[in-house]
Parts: sequence; structure tokens; C-alpha cells
Amino acid sequence: MSALARVDASLTGVEVPSTPAVDRAITALAAVLTVLLTAVAFWLSYEHLQEVAARHGMQEAVARSWAWPATVDLFIVIGELLILRASLAHRVDWWAIGLVTAGDGASIALNVAGVGQDAGALNYVVAAVPPVAALLAFGALMRQVHAYLARRASTGVEAPSTPVTVSVDRPSVMPTASALPLLDPVPAAVAVPVAVEAVSTPVTPDPVPVDTVSTPVDLCAPVVYPNRVDQLVRALYGTDFTQPSTARMTQAMAEMGLGASESTARTARGRVKTREPHLADLPTALTG
Repeated sequence: MSALARVDASLTGVEVPSTPAVDRAITALAAVLTVLLTAVAFWLSYEHLQEVAARHGMQEAVARSWAWPATVDLFIVIGELLILRASLAHRVDWWAIGLVTAGDGASIALNVAGVGQDAGALNYVVAAVPPVAALLAFGALMRQVHAYLARRASTGVEAPSTPVTVSVDRPSVMPTASALPLLDPVPAAVAVPVAVEAVSTPVTPDPVPVDTVSTPVDLCAPVVYPNRVDQLVRALYGTDFTQPSTARMTQAMAEMGLGASESTARTARGRVKTREPHLADLPTALTG
């Protein structure tokens, strides 16, 4: 019975979608749901803050009560956008992080405080859920945008996962002029008058001893880099035979999951140059 239940997928005519297509569909669906969740959470938090403003001094000013929550929630939007910009530039913007922290903290605190003092615990939870959900949803949305832009800006530089062994071939030592055998110059032919009979005398030149000179060849030992960042930086030297710039190294490190610290990249490049001084003679990249 179990043998009959087995169905060959190739005979059913049903095509299983490829993995990239499934990934794109899941990513698109997650993005749509994240945008929807962000909008709903911000709307609930914004409306509750409007009610709080209306109960505390803005009963008569409806327009101002609706504009007042923007002084809190817009800090979150501005901070998240600045964090995204800094992440794309491979740096940390602490001022943007401070804006997001202040905006989220104030939004959560005001939503909870607006419930009142004698309310039940569940009322405080209900008031705190929208601003917390807005924070998490907006962060997830910015992460998806950053991942999409990072893939678009990818250069496709792949670093080897195994240690890089570099062998530098040095040109063989050419023998000097003193080591070459000395040959007697060949005498020029002498014009002999027709009336005079020329007598040719065989000449046997004395052999000239040749000294055999053995020149030691300095073999270059292979250079092995145990550090993965050093391996990546050394591999970048061989892509176009130029010295990689800091931006190029940090971008390649980010793609390989090794972080994006500029100081780490420059330190690794210094270690590579120290171990292989001849790399310093390579030209510097014109761009990047």
C-alpha cells in the first residue's frame, strides 16, 4: 500500500516553483503585511494621543489636538530613516538612534499615561500595544528596505572560504658576463693575390676552461592568512591588480558577513602589506 502511494513528481505534471521565486513571493508578502501593520499601529497610537491631547487642554482646538501627536510620532519616522541612511553608508548614527529612542519612549509613555490612574491593568496593556507594534513593524520594514538596496548595490566580489596560499615567482638569475666563456675572435679572411699560392695551416685553438657557477635560488615560501578578513583583503588585490580602497573592503566584508568596520579593513590591509611588501607597488584604485 505504501509503494502504491508513492507518486513520482515528474509524472504528475505539477511543477514545483524554484527556491528564488518562493523567496521573492515570501519577501513581497512580508513587506506588504509589514506596511499594513505599521500603518494600523501608527493610526491607533496617533488617534489615542489625539484623544489624550483633547482631554488635556485642547478640547476647543480640534486641529491642534490632531496635529499634536505628530510632535512625538514623527521623531520615530525621522530617526528610522536616518538609521537606514547610516546603515547603507556602513556607519552608526547615534543621533538618529537617540531620536528613535526618545520618540518611541515618549509615545509609549503618553499612550499608557493617557489611560488614567484608576484603570485596570489590561487597559494599560491595550494602550501600550499600538506604539510598541509600530516600533517593531517600522524597524522590520526598514530592515527589508536595507536588504533590498544592499542586494542592488552588491558588486559580486566573492572571497575564498579557504586560506589563501600565494606563491610569488621570482625571475631566474641570469649569468653575469664574467661567467660566460671567453671565445677567441675569428680572424678576418685575408685577400690573397691570384699569382700567389695560399697555404692553409690548420689552427687548433686551446680549450678555455669554463667555470661552473652555481647560483642559489631563494624560493618564496607560501603566505597563509588564517584571518578571514585578511584572506578577503588579499583576494581583492588579485581582482584588478590595484590596491583596494576602504569603501571596497568594507563593502566586501559586509557581503561576506564579516561586519563593515573601516578600522578593521584598514588594519587587515596593513597586515597584508607587511607580510607581502611587493603589494605596496600596485597602483591605487581610481574610484571607491
